[in-house]
Amino acid sequence: MAYQEYTELEVWKTARAFAAHIYKLTAAFPKEETYGLTSQIRRCAVSVPSNIAEGSGRQHPKETIQFLAIARGSLYELETQLYVSFDIGFISEIQLSECLMQIEALGKLINGYIRYLNKE
Repeated sequence: MAYQEYTELEVWKTARAFAAHIYKLTAAFPKEETYGLTSQIRRCAVSVPSNIAEGSGRQHPKETIQFLAIARGSLYELETQLYVSFDIGFISEIQLSECLMQIEALGKLINGYIRYLNKE
C-alpha cells in the first residue's frame, strides 16, 4: 500500500468536518446534558476521524481496515444517539435528516476505502 498522509484522505476530511458540525449542533443541547448525551455524541463524532487517522498511521492494510471498522462502528453509534436526541426533542426532524444524509455519505466513503484497501 502506498503511504498517503491521512490529512490528504477525503474520508478523513469529511469525518473531521462532520465532527465539527456535531459539536456546533450539540452546543444547543440543555446544559444538564453536558456530561450525558452531549458528551457521548461528541466522543463518537471525534472517534470517527481519529480512528481513520490512527488506522492510516499503522501503514498496513489489515490494521488500517480494523480501525476503519471501528470508525464505522462509532458512526453507527452516533446515528443512534442522534435518533435519541430527536426522540427527546433536542434536535429537529430537519437537523436529524441532515445528519443522517451526512452519516450515509461518510459511511459510503469509509466502506469505499475499506474496499480499496482489500484489493491491495
